[in-house]
Amino acid sequence: MSIDRRQLFQWAAAACGAAAIPSRAFSQPLHYPSGPVRVVVPFTAGSTTDVISRIVGERLDKYLGQPFVVDNRPGAGGTLGATQVATAAGDGQTLLIHSAGHVANASLYPMLKYDTLRDFAPVAMLASMPNVFVVSPQKGFASLQDLIAKVKKSPGKYSYGSSGSGSGAHIAGEKFRMAAGLDVLHVPYRGTPESVNDVIGGRLDWFLLPLALAVPLVKAGKLNALSIGASKRSALLPDVPTTTECGIRDADQLFWVGMFAPAKTPQEVITRLNTEAVKALKSPETLSRFEKLGVDASPMPQPEFARFVKDEYVATAALIKQAGIRLDS
Repeated sequence: MSIDRRQLFQWAAAACGAAAIPSRAFSQPLHYPSGPVRVVVPFTAGSTTDVISRIVGERLDKYLGQPFVVDNRPGAGGTLGATQVATAAGDGQTLLIHSAGHVANASLYPMLKYDTLRDFAPVAMLASMPNVFVVSPQKGFASLQDLIAKVKKSPGKYSYGSSGSGSGAHIAGEKFRMAAGLDVLHVPYRGTPESVNDVIGGRLDWFLLPLALAVPLVKAGKLNALSIGASKRSALLPDVPTTTECGIRDADQLFWVGMFAPAKTPQEVITRLNTEAVKALKSPETLSRFEKLGVDASPMPQPEFARFVKDEYVATAALIKQAGIRLDS
C-alpha cells in the first residue's frame, strides 16, 4: 500500500494536534518583540521541523505577546531559507528554526552564500528525536543482527534509501554503514515518502526514519522496526532494542531542531528568546504534545547550545569527509 507526502506528515501532525500558530494579545508591555516575528522553517509544512516549530511558537506567542508566524521556505537542503535569515536585519524579528542539517550544509554546499558559524547566532535547542531502523515485513529479517549477517554474506547486493544525497537520512545511513562495516548501496530519492514507499514495497532494504514518522507505520504493520538510535528504548516502541543493544556502537546520528537568529542580533534579544524558549519547552502543553510525537524537549542555556552547534559542525564535517558524502553520491 503506497503512501504520499501529505499522508506521511499528516500522521505526524495529527499525533500532536499541530495547527497554525494563532495570534494572541498579551497584556504585559515588552520592548521585544516590536511586532510579529517571522520564523523561517526551510522545509515543507507538516515536516517534523515544521511541526516542532509550530508547537513551540504557540507558547512563545503567549509569552512574548506577538505572533510567531511560521514561513516555510523549502529548497536546497534548507539553504534557501537559511540564506534569507542570514541576510535579515539583526533585530530578532526574523528567526530560523532548522534541523541538524544546518551544520552539515557547509560541507555539502561549497558555494553557500553564508557562513554557518559566523552568520548565525544559536538561540535555543528545541528538540531531538532518534531514528528508527525500519524494513519491510516481507524481507523476513528477524533482527538487526540477522540483517547485518545477511548483508555481510552478500556485499554490494543490499541497498538503503534516503530523502536525498546529503540529507539527514543519508548521513545517518552512512554512519550506520561504517559502524557496522557494511558494503551497501545508497539510493537517494526526492523525499522521505518516496523512499519509504519503496521500503514498504520491498524495493529498498532499509531506511533510518525519524521516530515520529516511524511509529504510525510500524503500528500499522507496514514496516518492522529492528532498532532505535537512542541511549534507551522508546515508550512508543518499547519492544524495539537500541542499536547499542544490538551490538553496534557509535552508529547513531541524532536528529535535532534548534532556533537561530542573524549574527548581528543583540545578545539581550538572544538571551530573552532563549529564556522564553526554555520556558515553552518545559510547559505541560508542549511536553504532552512532544510525548505523542516521540520528540524529546531539549532545553539548554544559550551558551551551551552555542557550544553544541560548534561541536556538531565539526563532528558532522568529519563524518561527511570520512564517508565521502557528496550531493551526487
